[in-house]
Amino acid sequence: MIDLRSDTQTKPSAEMRAAMASAEVGDEQKREDPTVNELERRAAELLGQEEAVYVPTATMANAGLMTRPLRCEAGRFTPEQLRETVRVTDRSHVPPTKIVSVENTHNSSGGRVWPLDEIEAIAATARELDLRLHLDGARVLNASVASGVPAAEIGRYFDTVTICLSKGLGCPLGALVAGSAELMAEARRLKHLFGGAMRQAGIVAASGVYALEHNIERLAGDHARARRLAEGLDAAGVPVDLEQVETNFVQVDVGPLGLTPADALERLWQQGVGLSMTAHPTRLRAVTHLDVDDADIDGAVELIPRALGTLARA
Repeated sequence: MIDLRSDTQTKPSAEMRAAMASAEVGDEQKREDPTVNELERRAAELLGQEEAVYVPTATMANAGLMTRPLRCEAGRFTPEQLRETVRVTDRSHVPPTKIVSVENTHNSSGGRVWPLDEIEAIAATARELDLRLHLDGARVLNASVASGVPAAEIGRYFDTVTICLSKGLGCPLGALVAGSAELMAEARRLKHLFGGAMRQAGIVAASGVYALEHNIERLAGDHARARRLAEGLDAAGVPVDLEQVETNFVQVDVGPLGLTPADALERLWQQGVGLSMTAHPTRLRAVTHLDVDDADIDGAVELIPRALGTLARA
């Protein structure tokens, strides 16, 4: 099976497992686990923030809010849209706008990257409107590698930044939220409140330390394979927008082929290729990751057009 459903399908490498097996541990809840402490220190520095807090999942790192999505091109909204959408109220009936959240890379648009000048413009507008800024940076290291901009340079515009360890970085679990010391003190309280406190968590935190040391630069290989996959599919008649392919996502539009996503997924699975649904009604996605090699891409370029019937149409 060539599994391109998500970069969450990665499994810890033998080297990562060895790092986990030999991890020094302690009581994480009391901040006595040296491996967790080291991971938090490295993550804060990487993301351009004062402190970081290790949590089990990126969902916990991002926390729950009442959100209002903005319709925009490539997942990037503008300062003008922000001005038009922000709500200032007396809080009696309608909640006021308090936080602006930016996702980078942007999942639904196909792993697109926010240019730094657009982040700067949004940040300036948010400050003017007295709004906090949050970066949903589950794949911010993909954005950093693709754009050549250090993650700290991206992260410094935001009050809080999250990063997921279990996607392109290849860890079995875990995420971090980073920000000022004051905000992270509150984050630790909320982490405990929502059941995120752990004990000898260094065993899993060690995978994060390993990933930050070894699995960041290699993301460029995932991006290159996604580009090669997209170009191969496009050449075989599979509807792919090459302009969208900036990181490790390739979106395939099965609508023009007269297929529903469910039918297309079943056909692909029978051919030994796993893709997944997207937020768009006719598009599927293929996501490259560290468990996908060049031979897998060659196979996918051959099998996907066969499954979707584009070779017969040529």
